[in-house]
Amino acid sequence: MVYGITFAISLFFTLVYVIIWHKHFDVHLTFIFTFIPISELGLFLTGISQTMEEAIVCLKITYLGSCYLILFITLSIFNLCKINVKKWILALMFICTTVAYAGSLTIGYFPFFYKDVSFDRINGYSILTDKVYGIGHTLFYCFIILALALGIGVIIYSYIRKRNISRKLLSMLLMPEILTVLGYFYAKIIPGNFELISITYVVAQFVYILIVYRVCLYNIDDSVMDSLIQTGDTAYISIDFRMRYLGCNETARVIFPDINQLAIDQPVYEFPELNATLTKWVHEFNKHKEMTQFYHESGEKIYNVTVRSLYAGGIKSGYQFFFSDDTQNQNYIKLLDKYSSELEIEVEKKTNNLVEMHNKLILGMAAMVESRDNSTGGHIMRTSEGVRLLVDEILKDGTLQLSDKFCKDIIKAAPMHDLGKVAVDDVILRKPGRFTPEEYEIMKTHAAEGAKIVHKILEGTEDYEFHILAENVAHYHHERWDGSGYPDGLKGEEIPLEARIMAIADVYDALVSKRVYKEKMSFEEANSIIMDSFGKHFDENLKKYYVAARPKLEAYYTEHES
Repeated sequence: MVYGITFAISLFFTLVYVIIWHKHFDVHLTFIFTFIPISELGLFLTGISQTMEEAIVCLKITYLGSCYLILFITLSIFNLCKINVKKWILALMFICTTVAYAGSLTIGYFPFFYKDVSFDRINGYSILTDKVYGIGHTLFYCFIILALALGIGVIIYSYIRKRNISRKLLSMLLMPEILTVLGYFYAKIIPGNFELISITYVVAQFVYILIVYRVCLYNIDDSVMDSLIQTGDTAYISIDFRMRYLGCNETARVIFPDINQLAIDQPVYEFPELNATLTKWVHEFNKHKEMTQFYHESGEKIYNVTVRSLYAGGIKSGYQFFFSDDTQNQNYIKLLDKYSSELEIEVEKKTNNLVEMHNKLILGMAAMVESRDNSTGGHIMRTSEGVRLLVDEILKDGTLQLSDKFCKDIIKAAPMHDLGKVAVDDVILRKPGRFTPEEYEIMKTHAAEGAKIVHKILEGTEDYEFHILAENVAHYHHERWDGSGYPDGLKGEEIPLEARIMAIADVYDALVSKRVYKEKMSFEEANSIIMDSFGKHFDENLKKYYVAARPKLEAYYTEHES
């Protein structure tokens, strides 16, 4: 029996589709492979039915598959031709399909779809004959013709206008739609030839198997990803924004054995090795706001690590880490390094000379600014010493646990804190008296301008930490702990530590030094003001360091009293 054979073939093709199915397949293709067997089942059951009532029920099953099959064939054409359809249009198409199918449900009850129909058995097969179609069936014809015209129109449009769609794919898309619809109309025109539509369904299904295979090849993103995952030397790990583990492949488990103990949704920071690597890479990735690469050694292998954003449903949901074996290249680089050690030593000498010249240039610029400001003579030297004395006491205490580099960098950056005054007009900068409110506002711009100047001077330097620290010193040394400072009104620990330390040395020098608008204060007066300012102007946590450094500060200013 033809219907039984075609139904079996249809199930086989659907099984093939299930085997090759990929989560990125168009859902409409999945529905096509679902509704074709439903149509074939309806035809098969109709052929073996024993009564008219049974045959009508089976016919309705056939219409269920046929109606929605036409819809999903049309929608798959839209999707594969990369044409977006508005949601209200999709809803309208679904409603029209449902209405068309609902009309078929009236068969045997109302003369809407079929006005009359007879039941007969020919050569052992059951068949519905002498059909007299109603208005519902005419509307169903219109639905089929409209869907056919729409699908063909999209294919022709894509063939003419879209260069990123395979011409072979477009030709293949055209075949099943024409075959299915022509087979359906042929069966209606020539009663008793249901076998044709049954055959066209399975032929169309076979063509869709070929289409699915071609789509896999054309979807570069998926094919590349699948290739990467299947490659033994390539690994991947996925985590969400809360650093919770989402998954990995087997190669990643070899690189990070701790993953074997890690459960889905468990935070990676509970495992020291994963926390030390993945957390650091995420921090760097977020800092640069773009795809970032690192290197990681595991055993005898060296991996190139690429970090990217993880997307789920088009929404950023976490991070992905991709590991590719770069051992051969890195070993070659190490070999080159071995033979270039002498050259590196020489380059280091030259670099140190350049750094020294660079530092002298910065100090020269600071001295130039100071020479323009008739109220800050010797200010650079004194504030730098004040910062050094404060840092010495912080190191002795050990509570803040500052690195040696931080301490050296803040002392080195101190002379740069007022570079922004170079952008202030001489009329204001050299005014022999107090500033008016308007002049003071202009003078306050030197902090932000100083940060820009420092950024330009240090742009491109390899010492990124010093670059940031020096910018912070220039930018924020006039911020106040209570948020009343300038230029940004930062408050509390929003102010970088280096700027908080600089602020104490800067204000202390202003108090105990003579200015054009005031005489210098005594150490006792200055100390009283400084102490009262902790918790308001200065960080309360730095108070004990100032107290410890006070005798040395007074000794220094006494020795260098002008």
